Amino acid sequence: MADTTQSPRNSIWSRIDKAWLVTALILLAVAVFDPPQLSPTLTFTIQALASTAPYILFAVLAIGYLKATGAENTISKAFQGRESRMIILAALLGGISPFCSCEVIPFIAALLAAGTPLSAVMAFWLASPLMDPAMFSITAGTLGFDFAIAKTLAAVGLGLFGGFTTMALAKSAVFADPLRETPQVGGCCGVKAPFSEKPVWAFWQDATRRTVFKNATLENAFFLLKWLTLAYVLEALMIHYVPAEWVATFLGGEGVQPIFLGALVGAPAYLNGYAAVPLVAALLQQGMANGAAMSFMLAGGVSCIPAAIAVWALVKPRIFAAYLGLAFVGSFTAGLIWQAVA
Repeated sequence: MADTTQSPRNSIWSRIDKAWLVTALILLAVAVFDPPQLSPTLTFTIQALASTAPYILFAVLAIGYLKATGAENTISKAFQGRESRMIILAALLGGISPFCSCEVIPFIAALLAAGTPLSAVMAFWLASPLMDPAMFSITAGTLGFDFAIAKTLAAVGLGLFGGFTTMALAKSAVFADPLRETPQVGGCCGVKAPFSEKPVWAFWQDATRRTVFKNATLENAFFLLKWLTLAYVLEALMIHYVPAEWVATFLGGEGVQPIFLGALVGAPAYLNGYAAVPLVAALLQQGMANGAAMSFMLAGGVSCIPAAIAVWALVKPRIFAAYLGLAFVGSFTAGLIWQAVA
């Protein structure tokens, strides 16, 4: 019989938040190897968090409201009607929806099981990890409203590109029979199945919904705080230790190369959607090209581990490969456009 007990060491390790642990270890390393830099790093981090606080507050309250009202369930209406209409609405809603990556898994599983075309699902998949109310708020506060709006438009555009490409190639060997034999549809958020209820906009009149609002607000506040703290610590160290000429050489200047490299390194270098924003701000300060910044954030957002798992869990590897390929091409194209107009 298998041993189902859990050792105290494993139990303690599972309860430690890895983001806070990494932040503490980085600061400890700075204190040991470069003590004079510890104070400036902490000062930079605290000041950056303070300047971002209004955007964080707006973000967590917006997410709490959407969760408490059940507004997420209205997204299901996008997946009805003609296929082209579904793709357009899926891309638009994916670009603004408040779903986290683990919530996407049961949501998409239900859609695929109901016979929703893969093209509409692909549009939602590609756009969803890139922008939501919280992401827009953090991006606007750090990189400016122009960049936040451009990234939102790029997210929708990427969804449209992926959706219509999938529709055009639906009968090809790549996109035929997309589902795994037994899709893994579990999520980590404990969310209910989609389509379960209509939104209740005056949520404060219901005690259960007030509890949902409180829990969602606090959970997202702690989530943003830990990742942004880590990001600002890394930003401070990047500005101090990484020579600006290095960034300018590889990711700066005009032309296609920095944009291509931005999309190429976006996936392995991506830490977290929210944490990436301060890091990109630091890279821009060091000489990163505008187009490279856009391609980096788009490619990294779509291919980061949580978003990728949501796709890998449900479809066959060739569909997953197509997802990554569409993400790269779309991100590279968006970077070229942003470089030309920024």
